[in-house]
Amino acid sequence: MWLTAMVGCLAVLLATPAMSRAGESNPNNYNCIGTLSAGAPEEGSEEQQVKYSFYCNGPITGYQVQTQIPVTGIQSPPVVTDLATPPKTLTDTFSCSGEIPGFGVNCVGAAKAGYDQITGQFAIGSKLCAEPRVDALLTVTYAYIEKGAIQQAISGPLELGRPTGCPRDAESGWSRLNPKPVTVVKKHKKKHGKKKKKASAKKAARRS
Repeated sequence: MWLTAMVGCLAVLLATPAMSRAGESNPNNYNCIGTLSAGAPEEGSEEQQVKYSFYCNGPITGYQVQTQIPVTGIQSPPVVTDLATPPKTLTDTFSCSGEIPGFGVNCVGAAKAGYDQITGQFAIGSKLCAEPRVDALLTVTYAYIEKGAIQQAISGPLELGRPTGCPRDAESGWSRLNPKPVTVVKKHKKKHGKKKKKASAKKAARRS
């Protein structure tokens, strides 16, 4: 449903034909790199703020951050930054929403170039480093007009992972796309035969 909403909202934005796709990164197979960390305190809220930051190797017109623990608040709009030297805050914007409490942050807008960093935050009801720690996945979309019709590409889910800056514990190094292997404990059957033989030997020794 969130993808359908994105297409509807983007129909007005995409008034010009899409530029040639030749030589561009495949928007159905983008590479995106991102992290989670502690967010800035929100005025009037005592809940834990979580900052997400990511960039992809192509332009995007929407994204979703998917969590495995409830999101209790969403900051909007996120900030889009050109990572060139020096970094420059862009006028490209996104509008974010989602069900509260829920398990996703849905954002529609435009990062018009690849390698533009998108930074936003959301709130959760537990401490950042308390287990289970928030572990987020990222899905990105790119809508464009081709031959007079709206087309939409989608990449993901991709890893944002667990928060940085937390102490290591037994779950460190694992994530939702790379889960910790389940350890199977084998139950050993008791060998009663040997015990019976030993008991019989003791009885025989007493009788003698």
